[in-house]
Amino acid sequence: MSANLQMMIGFGLYMAAMISMGLWYSLRYKNESPEEYFLAKRRFGPWLTALSAQASDMSGWLLMGLPGVAYFYGLGDAFWTILGLFIGTWVNWVLVAKRLRTYSQVANNAITLPEFFSKRFHDDKRILLAIAAVISLLFFSIYVGAQFIVVGTLFNKLFGFNMVLMVIIGAIVVLAYTLIGGFLAVGVTDLVQGLLMVTSLSLVMIFGFFYAGGFSGIYENLQNFPRFLDFFGVAEQTGMANSVPLFSAGSSLGFIAIISTMAWGLGYFGMPQVLVRFMAVNKTSSLKQSIVIAVIWVFIAQVAAVSIGIMGRAIFPGEYATGREAESIFILMSQSFFPPLLAGIVISGILAASMSSSDSYMLIVSSSLANDIYKGIFNKNAKEKTVMWIARITMLVVTIFGVIVAATGNETIFQVVAYAWAGLGASFGPLVLFSLFWKRTTFPAAVAGMVTGGAVVLIWRNFIKPLHDMVNVYELLPAFILSCLVILIVSLNTKKPSEAIEKEFEAAKTAEY
Repeated sequence: MSANLQMMIGFGLYMAAMISMGLWYSLRYKNESPEEYFLAKRRFGPWLTALSAQASDMSGWLLMGLPGVAYFYGLGDAFWTILGLFIGTWVNWVLVAKRLRTYSQVANNAITLPEFFSKRFHDDKRILLAIAAVISLLFFSIYVGAQFIVVGTLFNKLFGFNMVLMVIIGAIVVLAYTLIGGFLAVGVTDLVQGLLMVTSLSLVMIFGFFYAGGFSGIYENLQNFPRFLDFFGVAEQTGMANSVPLFSAGSSLGFIAIISTMAWGLGYFGMPQVLVRFMAVNKTSSLKQSIVIAVIWVFIAQVAAVSIGIMGRAIFPGEYATGREAESIFILMSQSFFPPLLAGIVISGILAASMSSSDSYMLIVSSSLANDIYKGIFNKNAKEKTVMWIARITMLVVTIFGVIVAATGNETIFQVVAYAWAGLGASFGPLVLFSLFWKRTTFPAAVAGMVTGGAVVLIWRNFIKPLHDMVNVYELLPAFILSCLVILIVSLNTKKPSEAIEKEFEAAKTAEY
């Protein structure tokens, strides 16, 4: 049996397992109501909450984008990125999880993040609902495309298959189990995929460490690459000569650059795919265990991903000439270390990462259009079956759009994910924090803050950032800060919230479910 066929068998088994889970949960749980389809009637346990949140959060970026950054630019950029993400993960679980779980139920049982914003501020005209839903549609559609790029790149690199064809096949698989099984199927498959992701990363890291000759071997192979192992520097590959990479003297990571890179962690406060897991947990007491599981998982996964990129450069120094090519280092190392069938299973971790994210994004976008826009704005008396059908049709449309993005995009996975992450983090993150922890936050401030966050991301990335190195910071940072300032200033200069809103706020502080 050929090596390629063995690897394809491994992938096939994995995909069949995911679809089977979707079918099984669709038979066991009928998904007859939006609350069950979009939030699994808040029945997630601690393990399911933690691992599905982290798996849906990290995406294919974890196994391809992050190792690629470490391989191509060295330790500095990757280290400060994962430090910011680790801190953001921990603070989000400790600070936001419990309060959002209780407040979303106190606020008339909100089942999506846009719906929570609307009910939190008693937005009878559904203005917040509409803005939040549109933002979700925009940035999550980009996100879905990024995950399909992962799938297409994976099969193209491994077997030489047509990338567009593989994008379509991968999209069909994800669409199938998400469409059928709803949020519970997504959560359970994400749990399995989260375990596969961290196992795959750990195996490749461990084998890579010994293959490279341990710490001394890694250091010896990398010491001729200027600033590659420098926490405060960036390696700069200028070309290749006889399969040997050529480097310039490199550049420094200044204070602004480090803060900008760590700003990735701010995005967690506005990530619906993570926040909805907080809302779905069965009881608030489960969150203590979830926090421990999530933090340990993200630490192991991120350290392994960066280590793979660093070790990959030591083992295969001249393999890749561009940042986009370098995103395949995990694939190359897996193929080099393991027999074909096992390599296929290990590399399925990439599929797990992209599928665990894209299914969540597709579900969130469909809930935004069906539950938040159609039912929340245009037809408040819509039947549940109608809402469900609109959600499924939306999922199909978003899948098609994601395939188009994947087939026509030429940016790296890291860049596409960074854009969507900034847009969601800046639009929703500040408002989530102010909504949960400042009673004086007003409805006009909520609208202004959300619009400011999303608009600044678009303006900063496309018009301000290219102007000068002094403003070449990750767009999430200025957008998040400006959104916070706008919410604060507008709240202090508009009429304070009604007594009913303040009463709900106080009830959420002490509620237990």
